[in-house]
Parts: sequence; structure tokens; C-alpha cells
Amino acid sequence: MDSVLIVSSKEQAVSSFAALLRSERCKSVGSVKSGAEARRICSERSFSLIIINTPLSDEFGDQLAADLLHNTDAGVMLVVKTELEAMAEGKTLPYGAFVVAKPLNKMIFYKALRFMEAAQNRMNGVRKENIKLQKKIEDIRIINRAKYILMEYLSMSEPQAHKYLEKQAMDLRLTKLEVAKNLLSTYDG
Repeated sequence: MDSVLIVSSKEQAVSSFAALLRSERCKSVGSVKSGAEARRICSERSFSLIIINTPLSDEFGDQLAADLLHNTDAGVMLVVKTELEAMAEGKTLPYGAFVVAKPLNKMIFYKALRFMEAAQNRMNGVRKENIKLQKKIEDIRIINRAKYILMEYLSMSEPQAHKYLEKQAMDLRLTKLEVAKNLLSTYDG
């Protein structure tokens, strides 16, 4: 984990979590005491993991977990008393928080960390793939707009416009996208 934020109103809990995280070679560990502070700092910088030790001084912490999961890319671990575990899971399950019961078992904590890291890695892969697909869709839109311009201004059919863009790309040693952008700048510009 690159950077971890511990949200806890209890200093002893912060020290305990920080010690556990240091043994996992976390690069950066920070802490705040309240949900409001956590929301503020998470709007300013990103974390790979946020540990919320409930209850906080200004709220329980389940809504904070939901907010952070909705507004950040961080994994969120919600640490609750054993008797509140089912309730916390019920409230945060739709958002993807990982709920761990107190008192904390080191082995379970480390397994939870590894699981969350694996989930984060998988999500990062999905995010990267999504960005690539969005770029591809935007490229297709640009090429289709260029085809439409060829069809409108030069009275070409769709297959003719497609073939024209391919031939220009081959002749000019450019990509179809570059040819389409040049065409758009000529006719739209």
C-alpha cells in the first residue's frame, strides 16, 4: 500500500494501526480524528487505503465509509465492535467497504490488507481498461464525424468516405485518427 489514512478519535488505536502497517512496509501513514477531517484531507490528496476505527468523535463512521468509497479510489476498511459488525456490513456492503471486527486479530488484519490490495490492483486494471475503451470510443466518434463531413460536403457514400480516410492515412503515413482530425480542422475549423 502506498499511502494509508487512519481515521480514529483514539490515539492508541492510531499507534496500533500504524505499527501494524509499518510491518507491512506502507510508504506513508497519516491520521485524522474525525469524519469531517477525513473528508477534507481526502478531497486534497489520494490514499490507497483508509482505515476507519469506529466510532469517531463526530459520527459513527459508516456514512464516512460510503462517502469515501463513492468519492475516492481508496479501499476502505471499517473497524467496528463485534456486536455491530453485521449492522455495519449491511450499511456498507453496497459501497464495497471491508468490515473487520474488534478486538482486532493481527492475522485477520493482514489477510484483510492483502485482500484489499488485490482488490485495488484489480480495480486499477479495470479502470485503466475503461480509460482505454473511452479513448477508443472518442477516436471512433472523431473518425465518424470526419466520414460524415466527407459524405455531406463531397457527396461520398459511407464506404467511400471510409476508404478515403484509409487511403489518405496510408498515403500520408498517418493514422486514420490523424487524417480525420486534419479533415475536421479543415471543414469544422
